Amino acid sequence: MKSKKALSAYELTDYCREELGYELLPMSVYRILEFLEENNLIHRLNTTKKYIACSHISCEHSHQAPQFLICKSCSKVEEVSIPTPVVALVEETTEQAGFRLANNQLEIECYCTDCPTTESDSS
Repeated sequence: MKSKKALSAYELTDYCREELGYELLPMSVYRILEFLEENNLIHRLNTTKKYIACSHISCEHSHQAPQFLICKSCSKVEEVSIPTPVVALVEETTEQAGFRLANNQLEIECYCTDCPTTESDSS
């Protein structure tokens, strides 16, 4: 299954039943997702509570921190890397404000070039 959108455990359960004819309980899907996340094969998007395959699964070299661009209109997700100096600056700014990062994954809501936006969307 290839998807440019992040999917919830329940959406994955439905996909398995409807497309593959295989019944999986949501709890089993959550366990599978947990394993995949622990092994850096998928990412959990905190803003949507959904999962997406890591775009660097087949790479054999290290990558910078992930940044996810999430279209507010169609829910398309694109994973891009954040340069190390940017992550360091975000970390420093966060610490100066009296906080510390829980993780270095950034999620940015935006609009993809396929989706039209209106003036009221940008406020």
